[in-house]
Amino acid sequence: MTSHEAPEAEMLPGLRAAVDDAKAKAAATRRRTAAQWEAAETDPVARVLVDIALAHLDRPFDYAVPTAMAETAVPGARVKVRFAGQDVDGYVVERTSHTDHTGTLQPLRRVVSPEPVLAPEVVELSETLARRYAGARSDVLRLAVPPRHAATEKVASEPAPEAPVVEAPTTWSEVAHADAYLRHLASGASPRAVWAAAPGDDWPAMVAEAVATTYAAGRGALVCVPDRRDVARVDAALADRLGEGHHVCLTADGGPAARYRDFLAVSRGARRIVVGTRSAAFAPVHDLGLVVLWDDGDDLHAEPRAPYPHTREVLLLRAEQQGTAALLGGVARTPEAEQLVATGWAHELAVPREVLRRRARVEAVPAEDRSVGTRIPRAAYDAIRRGLTTGPVLVQTPRAGYAASLACDTCRAPARCTVCTGPLVVDGPAVPPHCRWCGHVESPWACPTCGGHGLRAPVRGEARTAEELGRMFPGTTVRSSSGERVVDRVGDSADLVVATVGAEPVADDGYTAVIVLDTWLSLARDDLRAAEEALRRWLNAAALVRPGGHVVAVGDPAHPALQALVRWDPTGFARREAQERSQAHLPPAARLATVTGDLGALDDVLHLVDLPAGAEVLGPVPVDDEHRVLLRVPRSSGEALSRSLGDLQRVRSARKLDPVRIQVDPLTI
Repeated sequence: MTSHEAPEAEMLPGLRAAVDDAKAKAAATRRRTAAQWEAAETDPVARVLVDIALAHLDRPFDYAVPTAMAETAVPGARVKVRFAGQDVDGYVVERTSHTDHTGTLQPLRRVVSPEPVLAPEVVELSETLARRYAGARSDVLRLAVPPRHAATEKVASEPAPEAPVVEAPTTWSEVAHADAYLRHLASGASPRAVWAAAPGDDWPAMVAEAVATTYAAGRGALVCVPDRRDVARVDAALADRLGEGHHVCLTADGGPAARYRDFLAVSRGARRIVVGTRSAAFAPVHDLGLVVLWDDGDDLHAEPRAPYPHTREVLLLRAEQQGTAALLGGVARTPEAEQLVATGWAHELAVPREVLRRRARVEAVPAEDRSVGTRIPRAAYDAIRRGLTTGPVLVQTPRAGYAASLACDTCRAPARCTVCTGPLVVDGPAVPPHCRWCGHVESPWACPTCGGHGLRAPVRGEARTAEELGRMFPGTTVRSSSGERVVDRVGDSADLVVATVGAEPVADDGYTAVIVLDTWLSLARDDLRAAEEALRRWLNAAALVRPGGHVVAVGDPAHPALQALVRWDPTGFARREAQERSQAHLPPAARLATVTGDLGALDDVLHLVDLPAGAEVLGPVPVDDEHRVLLRVPRSSGEALSRSLGDLQRVRSARKLDPVRIQVDPLTI
C-alpha cells in the first residue's frame, strides 16, 4: 500500500457510515411524510367550497383530509387546496366519511386557520342567494366573511357580561299592536312585522327595546341600517338599554383588525347582538331570534358587487331559513314592504291617525308664492321665523354646493362650456363659473342663443341656500351639513340648519320646524322609483321634527307624493304604487333581470338562455359603452328566471364566452 492510499482506506468506513445515516434519515422522513398524508381515520373526506368565481365550478369539491389535519380541518375553516394546477383558497363546508369521486382524492394542502369562520347557516344562505341572483357562492362568501387578520385571531374573545334585567318597553306605547309583537318576542316566538315610524319617534331606542326583549329571552339579534351614522345611533341606544359589552358594531370604519375582532366575537358566540350596515346581514349570530332592517328603501342597502343582493332579501331569507322574528322599520314604506303586509307574511305596526295629527302639522305650498322676494315662500318664511323663537329649524335642499347649474338670465337656456359643452357651475359668490366636466373657467361668458351675459341659478345648492337664509334672518347662526362636512347632531339653540338629503343632523329635542325646498327637483329624476324615493327623503327629514312641530314642503300641492306627505300616509302611497306597477307589469308584481355586455355577447345570451313561459325580452338598448337587455317575467316565474340565468352563466363559463353582467331584481332600471 502506498502512502497516499492509507488515508483513503481509513476514511472509507466513515463515509459509508455517513451515507448510511443519511439514507436512514431520508427513509424516516419519507415514513413521517407518508404518515402525515395518510387519510384521517374519522371523516377522511372534506367538502371544500373553492374560492373561484366560475359559474360551472360553483360547487363543493371533495378532498382527502390527512391525519395531521384531522383536528384542524373543521367545517368552516379556511384551507388551501390544489385546484387546476395551482394553490387556491377555500372553506371546508362539511366533513364526511364517503365520496362520489371514483379516483384518488387530492389531499388538503394545508389548513390556513382552524378558526371556523363560515357557519353552516351562512353556507346554506350563500347557496340560496347565489341561486336567486344567478351568481356564484364564492362571491357571496366574499361579502359574508371578512379577510383574515392573523394576529387578531390569536386573541381570545372576552365573554359578554351577564344579561341585565330588561325593563318593560316604553317607547312603543302609542304603536298599535306593538305590545302583542313584543310579547311574542319575549316568549321566544317569531313574529314578523312591518313598522311605520311616526314623527318624533326615537326609532333607535325603539329598535333597542325590541332587541333587548329578544336578548332577555335567550336569543340573539341582528340589526342592519343604511350607514355609519345610523349605526352610531343604534349603538348608543343599545348601550343605554343593555350596558356596554353586549353587542358589536360591524362596519369598515374601525379598520380590518377591529372588524375581524368583532366578527370573531360573534362567530365564537361571545356576542349575540350585531349592529351594522349591509354586510352585517351575514353575521353568524348564535341562536338568532330577530332580524331588524331600518329604512329598506335606502339605496345603500343594495350591494354594488356581484351578485348584487339587497339587504332586505338577505334578511328575509335568513328569517325564513332560521325561523326568526323579523322587523322591517322605516318612516317611509316601499312597495316591497307593503307587499309583505298584503300577502300576510308580516303584520303592520303603526301609530293611530289621531297620534299622527298631534305629532306634526304638515303642509305643502306652491313655489310660486314668493312674496318675500326669494325662492322661500311666505308660509315657509313664517314657519322658520316662528320656529327660531323656541329652537333649531331644519331646511332640506336636494343639492350640495353653491349653484349646481346655471342658465342664461335672459332666455333661460342652460349655460354650457365653450370647450366641451359640459354644464357650468359656480362654487361661491365671488368665483367665476367653470365647467363641471373639464374645469374650464368661463370668464367672460356669453349666451350662444341670445347673446346675453347674465347668469342665473335655477338649481341652488345648500351653500347658496344658507347664504340666502343668512340674509333673511340676520343674527341667526346658519349651519350647513353636506358632502364631507356632515354634522351628526345639533343642540337646542335657535340655529338654522341647511342640509342635503341624507346629511340632516339629529336635534337633541327635535326641530321646531322642517322646511323641504325644491321638491320638483327630487321628482324630476328619470327613474321608476323617483316619486317613491322623493317621498322617502321628505319623510325622513320631516320625522326629525319635535312633537307639535311644523313641516312645510315647497312644491306642487297636487302631486300625489306631496299629498302623501301632507296626510303622512306612506302606507297608502306604497299601496297605490304597488297597484300601478302591477298594472304596468313592474316590480314587485313582476321579476326583472338585466343582462349587460357588448352586442355580440348579448346575441349569444338570447340564443342560449332558456326563458320560462311568459317571459318578455326588452332591448337591447345602449348603456354607456355597452348594451343592455331587460328580461321580465310574472312574479310567480321569478325562481324559474333565476334558474335559467344561473344555467346560462354556467354554460357561458364552461365555454369561455365573453362575460356579461347579470343583475336580478336591480334597484333601478
